[in-house]
Amino acid sequence: MSAHSTIARIPFRTRSPEARVSQYDWEALSAELSGYGCAVMDRLLPPDECRQVAALYADESHFRSHIHMARHGFGKGEYRYFKYPLPALIGSLRTALYPHLAGIANQWNERMGIDQRYPEQHADFLKECHAEGQLRPTPLLLQYVSGDFNCLHQDLYGDLAFPLQVAILLSEPGRDFTGGEFVLTEQRPRMQSRAEVVPLRQGDAVVFAVHNRPVKGAKGNYRVNLRHGVSRVRSGMRHTVGIIFHDAK
Repeated sequence: MSAHSTIARIPFRTRSPEARVSQYDWEALSAELSGYGCAVMDRLLPPDECRQVAALYADESHFRSHIHMARHGFGKGEYRYFKYPLPALIGSLRTALYPHLAGIANQWNERMGIDQRYPEQHADFLKECHAEGQLRPTPLLLQYVSGDFNCLHQDLYGDLAFPLQVAILLSEPGRDFTGGEFVLTEQRPRMQSRAEVVPLRQGDAVVFAVHNRPVKGAKGNYRVNLRHGVSRVRSGMRHTVGIIFHDAK
């Protein structure tokens, strides 16, 4: 099974984020993540929800900050961080996805010899973030136009970081934009970097490693380092929502 494949096809009649998320084959998703560092949740959002979320970008009242990537050397394009309270759909997805990913994250940390363990519920993890002074929400809405791109990076934001995150493509490739592929790179010790280009459709979500993941070698598990980005948008406009589970300082 390759990281390019989708795992499940969920009917849109299952409307609540909690019910939708629970119907995916999480055993298969876990295997995909452990094997490649990323996995696709096919059609997590229907087109109407994609359009609704993308339309939030124009309303500054939903956001705490506005970042122009070129000013910081991050690439070219822009994004806005949501403020609390998060829009209902984004908050519900963040809450619903976390328990499934926490189990995978804990397995990874055990394999990598990392002591950190993540609680079962997202509210409890946020309490840990806030105790570390990480109080600012990190879910964000990104907007790219022709010529924009996102350099390879890691979304850490503080000492306490959850090792998995989710990005949902809100625009339709070939109709709304061309180019703009999601890219993940992996650096193994003493080896050249490996690139994974993940094709997505409108409403697809990619789950991916934020920083490290374990790989089984001849002498046991070792850590590999990952970065993610977006290739150059060649035409049109591309919107993505990013769901990051730790808060920022």
